[in-house]
Amino acid sequence: MPVLTILLNEENNPQKKERNISFDAGKSIRDILNTTDIRVRTGCSGNGACGICQIQIKAGDVDMPTKAEVLQLDVSQIEEKIRLACQVILTNDVQIKILNQAPKSNWKNIPEERDYYFDLSNDLTGASSGYAPVSIPGIKEVKDPCGVAVDLGTTFVSLALYDLSTGKRLTTRYGLNPQVVFGSDVLTRIMAASKSSSASQEMNQLLTGAFKEALADIASQEGVNLERIVRVIFVGNTAILTLLSGSNFKLLLDPKYWMEHIDCLFVETSTLAEKWRICSRAEIEVVPPVAGFVGSDLLAGIWATSLIEKEPGTLLIDFGTNSEMALWDGESLWVTSAAGGPAFEASGISCGMSAEAGAVYRVNMQDNGTLEYRVIGGRKQKPKGICGSGLVDLISSLINAGILSRTGSFLNSPENCYNFADGEKTITLKKKDVDVIQQAKAAIGTGIAVLLNNVNPKKRILNKIYIGGAFGYFLDVVHAQNIGLLPQINPEQVTLCGNTALAGCEHMLLSGKADEKINELMKRIKMVNLSNCDDFDEYFLQNLYLEPLITHEK
Repeated sequence: MPVLTILLNEENNPQKKERNISFDAGKSIRDILNTTDIRVRTGCSGNGACGICQIQIKAGDVDMPTKAEVLQLDVSQIEEKIRLACQVILTNDVQIKILNQAPKSNWKNIPEERDYYFDLSNDLTGASSGYAPVSIPGIKEVKDPCGVAVDLGTTFVSLALYDLSTGKRLTTRYGLNPQVVFGSDVLTRIMAASKSSSASQEMNQLLTGAFKEALADIASQEGVNLERIVRVIFVGNTAILTLLSGSNFKLLLDPKYWMEHIDCLFVETSTLAEKWRICSRAEIEVVPPVAGFVGSDLLAGIWATSLIEKEPGTLLIDFGTNSEMALWDGESLWVTSAAGGPAFEASGISCGMSAEAGAVYRVNMQDNGTLEYRVIGGRKQKPKGICGSGLVDLISSLINAGILSRTGSFLNSPENCYNFADGEKTITLKKKDVDVIQQAKAAIGTGIAVLLNNVNPKKRILNKIYIGGAFGYFLDVVHAQNIGLLPQINPEQVTLCGNTALAGCEHMLLSGKADEKINELMKRIKMVNLSNCDDFDEYFLQNLYLEPLITHEK
């Protein structure tokens, strides 16, 4: 892949003089920068109208200035190779200096490789004859109305902005859920909120404040008037939705409510509209979760993958801190959730980091015993840590090489660890890291086995698997199957979908029949509570082994 090199301000970054970003050919410099924490100022939607996003080409070949650049830049600037970042399309290695750098932001554009493949056209009302806008009662005078679909994850918040007049997606953002300061898992946060009203209020303010920050970033970077936003739809796991609405989170500590409907709707939304600076009469909607332990994020994923239209034996796994799954048997949707913890985001791992620049995301053992790895950010990026997909690859590779046993113990290693990469620091996989992955994958395997056991024996077979969630972006299916994270089916029948929750939420935002479709899906759902499974301990212990998971015979 070609590399964009950014020359940094040495006064602000005395230890780092440049930053290297790999990219797919055909993208503008602005779009490449927007997926990182180093961005250029802009005041339009990337059409060159504002002339603010100025950069200077220091090395490398680029196309001639566009008409927009000729209008915005004078002759002397063009001679100095000053260009507009939104107008320069890159196809090869280029070195630049940002002349008008934007302030640091916690929010980034969702990278293209992390996006999903779903086609939303089936949910555009009147798609056969052209898009018909979704009707928002009482709001007719807003010109070019917009809507926002939001996926509230335990670790990350993702959103997409749409022009509701055309059904066109305008931009995306994702950032860290700031509630992580109260704990990396939902149970810890719920317990903290239940013990202290100030803690629950702070968690609510952190989340609504983060959304405000994301919208403000869109307004400044994309030139979007936030008062155009007339509709906002949230999906998420039940715990995060209750913390957003500030109600009923205490119920989640009582097992009798885990299978019950939990009300987490907003009582009043005008203050939120004012806080977020969107249209004062905007519809702000929380899609109700399925139950106490299954959220509306899984419901959105079921919609996005058209699960009930697939052949029987199709499974959706939405990996996350609270991993949710749904199995379609041709008549019913069997759903459950498994507490995998934050391991899939590499949290709680001594050498772990999220899937961002510097993270090892792919590992393979060569025939000569050499361990090769790839790093997010390209060939010039030094490894800083390892993300979830890289962990799966590494553990699988070490097992195949006889360095790690199927029980999770290092062989012939007095230190009980493995050093495998030298970058900014030596990256070391420890025994306790392997333990965390084993427990997380055991929870997933148990959930799959229990769901299958609830299906009619004649239909107890897996034909297709859809993988959702951030963890699945770079997942190697064969390595995942080798350690028992995924069942042993043809790898070609496993589809990595990206953020299915956000995709489904976008369907809901654009569909004129969202309520009808949601009700249809809800009628198909049959919930399975793993805590009520008599064989849970047996399944869990079996799945702790780092060996292939056999769920059926064909």
